[in-house]
Amino acid sequence: MTELSLPARFEGVEMIQRVRIPARLAYEFTAGVATSRFLRQVVRKRLVGERCPVCTKVYVPPRGACPTCGVATAEQVELGHTGTITSYCIVNVAFYGQAMDLPYVSALVLLDGSDLPIMHLIGEVPYDEVHMGMRVEAVWEDGDEMEPTLEAIRYFRPTGEPDADPATYGEHV
Repeated sequence: MTELSLPARFEGVEMIQRVRIPARLAYEFTAGVATSRFLRQVVRKRLVGERCPVCTKVYVPPRGACPTCGVATAEQVELGHTGTITSYCIVNVAFYGQAMDLPYVSALVLLDGSDLPIMHLIGEVPYDEVHMGMRVEAVWEDGDEMEPTLEAIRYFRPTGEPDADPATYGEHV
């Protein structure tokens, strides 16, 4: 291993250990056909996935192809607004642009009838009461504030139903 040496003009100068600078990444996203169909339905407060014609799994949000079989998905499947928390994270670290008060919960929600969980926020429940298997439902933005994004769902809240059997969501953890 080669040792590094500083030029003479830097001898005795304290080395910088870290630098904190703001970072920004601007980008544009083209949704594509399947995601555009999905987002047009979100504005109507409908959650629609697509079924794979080979393995019959339902993916939401759809990507236009089954990630397992590699075939096009076209059959639209309307899903309900309820689901099961399969995994979650209690967020305790502040970050730039944060809109939620700490602590809050981000969770994977397996919508009823879907085979792929979506990540979303959990609300109307103390963070320390959230758990795997908890049944939740979507809380939508008001109609005049709806935009074609998953932010049209403000968060998911507990339904009050009994917890789901782990066998029904265990493969999605």
